[in-house]
Amino acid sequence: MSYDPAARRDTALALKLKARITAHGPIRVDEYIEACLYDASHGYYVNREAIGARGDFITAPEISQIFGELIGLWCVAVWDEMGRPTPFNLVEFGPGRGTLMRDALRAMRLRPAILAAVRVNLLDTSAAFTAQQRAALADLPVPIAWPGKLVHAADPTLPAIIIANEFLDTTPIEQFVRTANGWATRRVGLDCDGALAFTTSADCPAPAARQLEQRFPTARQGEVCELYSFDHDFAVAILQLPARVATLILDYGHMRSSPGDTLQAVRGHVHEHPLTSPGEADVTAQVDFQQATESLSSSNIAVDGPVTQAEFLGALGIVERASTLMAANPAKAMEIETAVARLMSPAGMGGRFKALGLRSADLPPLPGLPPGRRR
Repeated sequence: MSYDPAARRDTALALKLKARITAHGPIRVDEYIEACLYDASHGYYVNREAIGARGDFITAPEISQIFGELIGLWCVAVWDEMGRPTPFNLVEFGPGRGTLMRDALRAMRLRPAILAAVRVNLLDTSAAFTAQQRAALADLPVPIAWPGKLVHAADPTLPAIIIANEFLDTTPIEQFVRTANGWATRRVGLDCDGALAFTTSADCPAPAARQLEQRFPTARQGEVCELYSFDHDFAVAILQLPARVATLILDYGHMRSSPGDTLQAVRGHVHEHPLTSPGEADVTAQVDFQQATESLSSSNIAVDGPVTQAEFLGALGIVERASTLMAANPAKAMEIETAVARLMSPAGMGGRFKALGLRSADLPPLPGLPPGRRR
């Protein structure tokens, strides 16, 4: 998206970033994203109501209750595959308003034994979201904790089922540009009018340059390429938990690494340039599922998928569940059908969003996902 300097907004964070850049020079793109989302005073996720009609975007759990219900039934099947451990941690990274977990736990009532075994841990940095989660889940008969990090949970050594829906897209990325002289680091600086603007510097670290050459050998001069450093606590939860772990990742992105600038911003359900409203727009990037697979797998972790969201939800029985729900609620049949179509559309969420599973290598392939590989 082109950047119209006339559309820029001198938000509180924009002024703070301009002062920082003036004093210390241009900042890396990952530093810019980190500030936009998590700045202690002006970050987007600190106090804003991001999700829903009054927010800036809507997520799959908010579109249809079926989404969360199917995730709940998926958790039951995985719990069976794990040998029905009692107790176990059910962990959600970035749980939003608590809608997915509420719907999932409602579906899990079909198996009272799992509700007796589950210990819910919600990991969120937003005080506003945490308050909404507490309200949404207040009447559920299971222990729920907000530990901040999984290592702070009551017992982080328990077997864990981990859900991350639209979480990895908030991971700050570094961007680089292929030049005639090699790779340059993309940064955010100031133009001659004092507006935020993208710039480059020739200080690309040698390890990053080697990784870029290996991952993007066909990148042409002027093309932007992106590298991830996935969230530390999320990676620890998958790679270093001492007990069995099964993880489901759902997010929008691409299957294979390829050159391209995927940084974007959304405000009031409308896309805008990521430099327009720092701190007041949701700034994210598409997930590179190839990088995610390679970064989050190991000799002890096997990978299943990725597949499109439509394939995953179809394998879990979304059509059958929708038919049952429409029969029980004929007055809402059209609403239910429209919501499911939105989740499954090949040109929309059904194709743009992908599902990826990560599991302890001694577990069978995760439901709804084709068995992948172990690194």
